[in-house]
Parts: sequence; C-alpha cells; structure tokens
Amino acid sequence: MRNWWRGRSLRTRLMLIGVVGLCLGFLASAVLLLGALRFVLQRSVDAETTRTATDVAALVDAGALARPLPVAGSDRVQVIDAAMRVRAASIDADRLVPMLGPDELARARDGQRLYIDGDRLGLRGPVRVVAVPAGPPGDPQTVVVARSMADALKGVAILGIALLVMLPPLIVVLAWVAWRTIGATLRPVEALRRTAEEITGTGATARLPVPAGSDEIHRLAVTLNGMLDRLEGARARQRQFVGDAAHELRTPLANMIAQLEVAQRLGERAEWPAVAEDLLEDTRRMSRLVDDLLLLARADEAAPARFEPVDLATLLDEVGAAYPTVTYHRPGNPVWTMGEREGLRRVVANLLENAVRHAESTVTLGAVAEGDHVVVTVVDDGPGIPAADRDRVFERFTRLDDGRARDDGGAGLGLAIVRQLVRRHGGTVELADAKPSEKPPGLRVRVLLPAQRS
Repeated sequence: MRNWWRGRSLRTRLMLIGVVGLCLGFLASAVLLLGALRFVLQRSVDAETTRTATDVAALVDAGALARPLPVAGSDRVQVIDAAMRVRAASIDADRLVPMLGPDELARARDGQRLYIDGDRLGLRGPVRVVAVPAGPPGDPQTVVVARSMADALKGVAILGIALLVMLPPLIVVLAWVAWRTIGATLRPVEALRRTAEEITGTGATARLPVPAGSDEIHRLAVTLNGMLDRLEGARARQRQFVGDAAHELRTPLANMIAQLEVAQRLGERAEWPAVAEDLLEDTRRMSRLVDDLLLLARADEAAPARFEPVDLATLLDEVGAAYPTVTYHRPGNPVWTMGEREGLRRVVANLLENAVRHAESTVTLGAVAEGDHVVVTVVDDGPGIPAADRDRVFERFTRLDDGRARDDGGAGLGLAIVRQLVRRHGGTVELADAKPSEKPPGLRVRVLLPAQRS
C-alpha cells in the first residue's frame, strides 16, 4: 500500500487526500446534524408531555378529574395511585393496566424520562414516557403521559436518506473542482520541472521561469534560480582554478624537463650538482603549491565543531621569531580568541611573508583587543595595493602588475588562504594604506577575529 501511494503523482495524492477529507467531513457533519435534530425533537416531546402531565396533576390536586381525561393530541395519559390502580385515563389509554411497571413508575417519579416499546401500548415505534407526582400526601398518585416518537424519528430518517442521496454527487462535483484547481496550482511546478530537465540535459545557463505573485512556488523559483547562479559561479571558479593550477604546475615541470633534456645531451659534461639543485628548487615550488591547494580545499569545508582558546600574543611571538626583520609590538596582556592554532599560525605567517617580500625596510606586527574582537595588524612600508585591487588580491592565483608582483616562488595563493582561514574563524580581513600621504604608501592589514567570551 505504501509503495502504491508513493508511486502516485502529487496531484493524485492531493486529490485523494481531499476526497477522503471531504467524505469524513460530510459524514461527521451528517452524524452531528442528525444527532442534534433527534436531540431537539426529543427535548420538544419532553417539554410538551411534561406540560400535559403538569396540567393533569393540577386537576388531580384540585379534585376535578374528568373521566375520560380531557387530553388533546395523540398523548396517552393515566393517573395511577400507590396501589398501581388506574384512577383515570385519556380516551385512548387503557383504564385497567398501567402503562408502567412498579420499577419503571418509581424511576419516572424520580425524574427519569423513559423509552418503552410501542407494542405495549399499541403504538408505532419507541414511546417516550414522563411522570409527574400528584395528589395529597395521604393519597399519592402519579400522572403518566406517553407519546410515540415514530413521527419524529421518521423525519430524522428522511433527512438521513436525503443526505445519503445528495452527498455522493456533491462529493463528485467538489472532487472534479479540486482536481482542476490542483492541476492549475501545480502547473507552474511542472513548468519548473521541464525547464530544470532541459537545463540538466543541455547544460544551458537558462533560468527557471518565475511565476507571478509572491506565493510558495514563486519563492521556490527565486530560490532555485539563486542556487543555479551560485552553481554556475562555482563551476566558473572551478574551471578557472583548475586552469590556473595547471598553469602554475606546468611552469616548474617545463623547467625540470628542459634541464633534464639539456643535461642528458651534455652527458658527463653536465654540471649535475647544479642540475640537482635546480630540480630540487622546482620540486619544492611544486610541493608548496600542492600544499597550498590542499589547505584551500580543507578551508572550503565547514568549520570544525570545536575550537580551542588561543592566545594571539604568544602565537604572534612564536611566528614572528622566524622573521628577524619584523618588529613585534607585544601587548601587555594576553589576547584570547577561539580557533585552530595551526590555521591562525598560517594566517600570520602568510601575511608576514607577503609583507617581508614587498617591504622597503620595515615590517611591524601587533595584536590588540577591541570590544568583541581581537585585531592582528601587519604593516609594511612597501608599494601598497591600489584601492581598486584590494578585493581582487584575495582571489586565487592573483598577482598585481606593480611592485607587489615581484614573486619569490609564490603562486598567488597566500592572501586567498588568509581570507579563507579567517572566514572559517568568523572574522574579516581589511586592507588600507599605512601612510596615505606618503610615497610609497605602504600597506596595513587588519585581521579581525571574535574575542573569546569569558
């Protein structure tokens, strides 16, 4: 059954759910309607028979009983004494046999309203019976009034049959309307599906049709188009990344092949120690490139579930010790953040390598706590980066044409790694001129990281 249900279309399933819901709703409504009608009719019969019994009881109390009892309508009335004798009766009621037995009469006197079989009184269907005490204390009597419920129940039955006949055609009509309405509602979804299938099959850069309005389908189409834009951008970046990586690896490989071919032709005349040194340098360059690519790939993944407290003051001291030309202004107190120690070490090392490579004479390093953030600052007095290029330098394999393009084996991945690792830690990287009024202006790099909350 479950497999059959899952194999149906969404339109069919919604249709079946709607029809079943309609049937259950109509059935519950019919049951409630018939029950309420029967209750109202029963209350009406009870009120009328009680009024008749009360009027007869008043005649008993006044000692003005007539024989037969003057009762209008189809009610059957008896006045029964304590010895279960019929003192008086209406014209169509039995004058010898009480309508109720002793136990039934006792319950009726206590206020219970009883149903008895109509055959006992020669009436059709169930009979509703009420009783009202009457007479003086020395001669207690009971006025019993009975009325057949056949006519009232017949009306309820006729209404039930009418509902049974009318509801199926009504459900069919409503089901047809629901089928057409669901089809019209899902038509934009089918258009989205066809267009998505075309995009998948052809690899085109088209976008899904966005229906008018602001309903869920409109928002779904907008979201899917945004996802397609991001996927297209990711594919473009991937193609560019693969092309750039291949180009960067081709250069050292080409150098190695050329050196080996020349050395092979020279044979014993080749300076093999020098060739080995050059090959080793190219190999190291490729190794650094591969390491950077792997680091970027790991940094693209989601942040780990747990960070550890890191004192940036101590971390900067350890990293800066590897760069003798760097001046480190150590803060007086620890500067704590939450993160990966090795990842933050790589951020600082890349920034220092970049600053040392392009500085004219000085590079300074510092860290300070500012509100909810901690700030790592690297300042050099090199040529700086033009404002128009400060976002582009964070792209992978990017080199500028100015003084900062002087590369000592770098592949243009250093700042890309910095930004990716900083983002992974929930921070940002800012670039600005160190001395805007001077030439060269230098470069100030600020890395903002969330401070550790105590």
